[in-house]
Amino acid sequence: MKTTETSDLWWKNAVVYCLDVETFYDSNGDGIGDFAGLTERVPYLAALGVTCIWLMPFYPTPDRDDGYDITDFFGVDSRLGTHGDLVEFLRTAKDQGIRVIADLVVNHTSDQHPWFRSAVESRDSPFRDFYVWRSDAPPDTSAEVTFPDQEDSIWTRSEPTGDWYQHRFYRHQPDLNVANPRVRDEIAKAAGFWLQLGMNGFRVDAVPFFIELTGAQADELPEPHEFLKDFRRFLGRRSPGAILLGEVNLPYEAQLRFLGGEAADELTMLFDFIGMQNLYLALARQDAAPLAAALQGRPKTNPDSQWATFVRNHDELTLDKLTESQRQEVFAAFGPEENMQVYGRGLKRRLPPMLDGDPRRIRMVYSLLFSLPGTPVLFYGEEIGMGEDLAADGRLAVRTPMQWTDGKNGGFSSAEEANLVARPVQGEYGPDAVNAARARQDPESLLHFMAGLIRRYRQCPELGWGSFEVLSQDNPSILAHRCTWEASSMVLVHNFAPSAARVTLDVTSSRHSASDLDGKTLLDLLGGTGPQISRKGTVDLDLEPYGYRWLRIPDPDDHRLP
Repeated sequence: MKTTETSDLWWKNAVVYCLDVETFYDSNGDGIGDFAGLTERVPYLAALGVTCIWLMPFYPTPDRDDGYDITDFFGVDSRLGTHGDLVEFLRTAKDQGIRVIADLVVNHTSDQHPWFRSAVESRDSPFRDFYVWRSDAPPDTSAEVTFPDQEDSIWTRSEPTGDWYQHRFYRHQPDLNVANPRVRDEIAKAAGFWLQLGMNGFRVDAVPFFIELTGAQADELPEPHEFLKDFRRFLGRRSPGAILLGEVNLPYEAQLRFLGGEAADELTMLFDFIGMQNLYLALARQDAAPLAAALQGRPKTNPDSQWATFVRNHDELTLDKLTESQRQEVFAAFGPEENMQVYGRGLKRRLPPMLDGDPRRIRMVYSLLFSLPGTPVLFYGEEIGMGEDLAADGRLAVRTPMQWTDGKNGGFSSAEEANLVARPVQGEYGPDAVNAARARQDPESLLHFMAGLIRRYRQCPELGWGSFEVLSQDNPSILAHRCTWEASSMVLVHNFAPSAARVTLDVTSSRHSASDLDGKTLLDLLGGTGPQISRKGTVDLDLEPYGYRWLRIPDPDDHRLP
């Protein structure tokens, strides 16, 4: 393995960190985070080991959906700063070795967008066909709504024309008509604009809804996936190396098509929603089998595609791909109270409170995250163990201000609490107990653990590039897997149970026979002494309650330092 090979597809061994500018750090005391504040915190992210920042929407917005209702795809919301402030942030991030991707939200606009304000007035508007309309009353579409507690249809009647417009999300977010070439041109123009300013790609919101066409629009674009292919080619021309990280919460086989299959010519990366949901089922059962089965069910992808793994994201922790009985198991374990659940399909909680603050279990989960095949994605505050605000509505429960210190408003802002964009977390996970300043001073903190884990992950391209296999062993609470890339192979073992365990693993392979490995010692990458390999090619491992091991199989062709 040559280290130079890992630099071409930078995203395959990246550490992605998602944040919302308005809740990260307020530099001017108005209660709202801003780009100037974010720029001041770039060194903190660099020290953690972050290599790519994903920015949640920062565009002009009426802010009825936390910024996902956009009125100008080319703008910066004035509350957050100016284009100049954004460019200063991009320059500073680049100087610290961090790439930046932005949320690309083009399934819909705000109903206050100039396009829709024109389109709604007349059937003759030049922007009428930018949206999806019908003149007849729609059938019952209550089963198709995304937010069942807020909407009962995906169609809303609009005056003065009396026609109905489509909205897969809220009624104040009319869907764009991607079948219209002018809409596709505007999307490409916006993407090109942000690439020109220095972005390294996009996280694409709600991709299946974005390219799903209905009614007459379905006949205007015979193959919606062709648009994704065209868009990927456009990015390649404008900015080689730019990525498209897609939100596609579908079964694996359906997801594969959004990557472009064997050609790998659509989205670059996809979030592994199936793996994430089965991770929580495995944690609830203290049985690794659901996660192992999900990972083994991943379809084979082109090496130029990638899975993005995550424990928590900015939305509800969706469990919609589990069965009803499985979902109830997870609810019972991690969200038994009604105010912990949302939409009947997910949780509005962060990991530490769900695991009762048990540091052993929390660290095991993050060790697992970074050891799974794919690219890990963190949500801001995970590195210090932030909790949630269950009093906040829905997804806003986890979009609370970043906790920097134990001072006023957790060091997020000097404004009075009434003027804050969101209330800080209260109670045992609030800033008095959980904050970055304290964590930086404590060598035993979760922050230091995560930084060390990230350093090791970045030294192990096998995890982002290699093939994956589950290793057979007898203990159901143990997940043992191997990641192999060329001459390099790692064995990774995690204990889901609160009791100690001993396992025997066969570490031989087509490249490493028992005779080749006899008497050699596995390299323990997280400290300690690695086990010796027997003449049969097996190793015996002792794991503590919620214990974990990262082990590298020795190979004479591997010239990396331990």
